[in-house]
Amino acid sequence: MVFAILEINESTELLPNITLGFKLFDSCYNEVLSLMGAKWILSGKKNGVPNYNCNKDHMPLAIVGDMPSKASVPLARILGLNRYPQVSYASGQPLLSDKIQFPSFLRTTYNVDYEWSAIAQLVKYFNWTWVGMIYSDNDLGISGAQLLTREIEKSGGCIAFQETLSISSSMKFIYRIIDVIKKSRATVIVLFCTIESLVSLMEEISFCNITDKVWVGTSGWSITSDFPRIEILTTLNGSLGIAPKNGNIPGFKEFLHSIHPSIFSNDPYMKTFWENAFHCVWPGNDAYNNLSQTLLKNGSDWCTGKERLDSIDVNIYDVYNFKYTYNVHNAVFALAYALHQMKNCVPGKGPFKNGACADAPNHQPWQLLHYIKKVVFNNTAGEPIYFDENGDGLIAVDILNWQLFPNGSNQYVHIGSFDARSPKGQELNIWLKKILWNGQHTHVPVSVCSHPCPKGYRRAALQGQKICCFDCLPCSEGEILNPNDDTECLKCPEDKWPDSRKEKCLPKLMQFLSYEDSLGYALACISILFCLFTFSVFCLFLVKQKTPIVKANNRELSYLLLISLMFGFMCSLLFIGRPNQIICMIRQVMFAVIFSLCVSAILAKTITVIMIFSATNPDSKLKKLVGLRIPIYIVPGCTIIQIILCSVWLTTAAPFAEFNMAAEIGIIVIECNEGSRVLFACVLGYMGLLAAISLSVAFLARKLPDTFNETKFITFSMLVFASVWVTFIPAYLSTKGKQTVAVEIFAILSSSAGFLVCIFSPKCYIILLHPEMNSKQYITGRNTRKQRI
Repeated sequence: MVFAILEINESTELLPNITLGFKLFDSCYNEVLSLMGAKWILSGKKNGVPNYNCNKDHMPLAIVGDMPSKASVPLARILGLNRYPQVSYASGQPLLSDKIQFPSFLRTTYNVDYEWSAIAQLVKYFNWTWVGMIYSDNDLGISGAQLLTREIEKSGGCIAFQETLSISSSMKFIYRIIDVIKKSRATVIVLFCTIESLVSLMEEISFCNITDKVWVGTSGWSITSDFPRIEILTTLNGSLGIAPKNGNIPGFKEFLHSIHPSIFSNDPYMKTFWENAFHCVWPGNDAYNNLSQTLLKNGSDWCTGKERLDSIDVNIYDVYNFKYTYNVHNAVFALAYALHQMKNCVPGKGPFKNGACADAPNHQPWQLLHYIKKVVFNNTAGEPIYFDENGDGLIAVDILNWQLFPNGSNQYVHIGSFDARSPKGQELNIWLKKILWNGQHTHVPVSVCSHPCPKGYRRAALQGQKICCFDCLPCSEGEILNPNDDTECLKCPEDKWPDSRKEKCLPKLMQFLSYEDSLGYALACISILFCLFTFSVFCLFLVKQKTPIVKANNRELSYLLLISLMFGFMCSLLFIGRPNQIICMIRQVMFAVIFSLCVSAILAKTITVIMIFSATNPDSKLKKLVGLRIPIYIVPGCTIIQIILCSVWLTTAAPFAEFNMAAEIGIIVIECNEGSRVLFACVLGYMGLLAAISLSVAFLARKLPDTFNETKFITFSMLVFASVWVTFIPAYLSTKGKQTVAVEIFAILSSSAGFLVCIFSPKCYIILLHPEMNSKQYITGRNTRKQRI
């Protein structure tokens, strides 16, 4: 304040030829002393008389102060009665913005409601969802705690505990608060306390060695130097604080370094300051003679006056961080600019009735108040200064980090800022790399009731607990965590499936038996190999077509059976690859018709054997049927019936390709739906009927005296066929996805291979390895021997 008035008095542009003076009074954080000081300043006497002014020349223009809100409120109520200007540099209580109750109160600081917003955003920024709170038992603390609670809960956080602290709190009450702090899982504790009520609590906390907490403070105490013990500073190490924006006051640092008791000889505090700063005794300091004698006894020397203030540790004599100092400087300049505008008022163009101006030397308090409210100017640092409609200053705060170093030094480090004028969501700026938590370069402390749920787990509220305390339950199969609400899971669409972390739904994998699969590739190779092997047998039979073993039992039926088997092996390839409408319609029909043709050819061969031996038996009743050539009609007749069934199936309820979402978890199986299950069962049932008839006839004819045991081989082949398809049914029903198709292909290949091996391998063995048995003489001779026997 002294520096600002000296600047104004030396200015040739601001209030030229006018010298400002001042009176100082220390209210010591006390409302009563604050009112006494105001009475002394206004009345002109230390023991003032009500309604009596002892000022010889002029009454003071305005009062700058007070610092604590509790002192400014009663002062503002009294000064407001006469509209006497009051400009505070630190009182931030929201109530003071009410211009009906406090019409003459203005401040170069901000409404502390914005501090609650800054702290709420700070808590949200560090993801602290479980926060303790201690607040003073006054209007500022109670209203601040309510606002902060609302803001934290709005952003999803919770208040772990709330404790009220008053100046008159007993030690029993303080011990109870400390016990709550120890038991709480909250790592972060917000303090809405004034310094005078906080000192005793922090002393006891330091005695208890509670150093694992992060204390978040408001401007009411966070930048104070009133904590008397180093243990308290150790406890507060790593804490965060809100403070008014640090300002720039050009020339002020040099001014602070230049002060000297010889320059301010009338200042009662100057000599004492010098003694404390340099641990020496100033000669003639009568006001503090006892202190001087104590210093001399402790070995201190006399002050020489040549000590340099710029050599003092910045932690003791800080000439760089101007917070409330900056606000005081702006308050004095605001009064000076208002007085300057009032002095330069042009009669007839003034702001009062009929364009009148105020009489500057003898103005009324309300007239100067009018100018102060509307003052707009740039301070010496070039920053704009003005008051809003509520008489509040600019809304900008600094975020500080208290850091204590191993050598015992300490400092507040500017680690961020909060500017309410910035766009929404951009008000808070933090520089994480500058923060020291508990004096160490560690990660951001965690303060939660329950740790966040892992990916794919939802929050389940605990009965009787706050929302920040919860259990984690996994989302069910096919569900993901709701990105907008972590308390519920969302079911994925049918064609999608959650990813491994259950964060989003991904398209399901398309599955079918393809040639790229090792299983599909192996089955395709087996099918082709068996088809080639069957073709080689067919070629061998063509080459040896005139030999007895080929001519036996109807050569044409053998050719037809071999061709059918080749198609049977090849039709299994229709089951490999991505199904579509045409493939689904063809593959089951081809399979049914080809196997019906095979089984009916075997049935015809069996009946041929029976009729041949019936013809040689004079007593056989079947001898008359030999000339009808019944086996020739069995194959087309039986096959046509199957073709008719398949035609009805295709025209009424044909198979079609479909996406099976439920066959396997997380997979879409592309498969063929058989359409009408009844008709599909009829087709398979008819084929089973043919197989049963063939097996029965072959079994009854197995002991006929055939040279090459044809009926026995047919019986074995039909037994293999029946065994394969009987075991196929449960295997088919118990598999899912592409394994179902693989089972059916395996059944087709196994039954076809059974026909090929059981019926034709004995013939190939004789043709290739024992050609002497494939002769008319061998057959004739063997039959002669049988007849003799």
